[in-house]
Amino acid sequence: MNVIDKVMPVAVATSVRKRKKPGVPSYLIYETLNGRPLYYRNYQAVLNGQKTPAEIMGSSSLQAALVATLVMFLGRTINRKKYLVVTNESGVHLEKGSNLSNDIAIFDRANNLTLTNKYFDTAPKIAFEIDVRIEPNEFEGKESGYVYEKTERLLAFGVERVIWIMTDSTKIFVATPQKPWLTENWDASIPVLDDVVLNLAALLTEEGIEF
Repeated sequence: MNVIDKVMPVAVATSVRKRKKPGVPSYLIYETLNGRPLYYRNYQAVLNGQKTPAEIMGSSSLQAALVATLVMFLGRTINRKKYLVVTNESGVHLEKGSNLSNDIAIFDRANNLTLTNKYFDTAPKIAFEIDVRIEPNEFEGKESGYVYEKTERLLAFGVERVIWIMTDSTKIFVATPQKPWLTENWDASIPVLDDVVLNLAALLTEEGIEF
């Protein structure tokens, strides 16, 4: 096997989980951003006994299908010897008080990744977000304010491209450092990384998913 064809290894380390401090119910916190806890959308319905935690924490069927379709697409198009694709709301620790989640993230294996039972502390190259999962009414600027602030923090941390996919509006929002942020329709061709280009509408049509 040629040296350049070898898969770059990713180490796995283990450590004891630390319990969260009592107080705010941690199961309703989706992320923390700039020291502020951000709660799942409709979390108050859980506190009022109108919904169960599972009803607000789970993805919709469309969101779940989008994530699965994108992961399969990335798995067959990117260089998996060079990059690691993770999903399941993978956590990224930016700094104390800022722990964010990504629906899908692509990491460069050359960054000497170590997999642990804690959040990643290395910036992914690419981050995918499917819809806004927090309660937007408690965030200044509502949904757009959250999207912009989270995107800015990810880019400042070292993420090279943040791609938001919005199911209600069927729009894609793409942000890269030092360039204008773009809003496109799902049928636009969106560069992901290297020579990989995503056309979400064509991909969903190929998978037989109506939207």
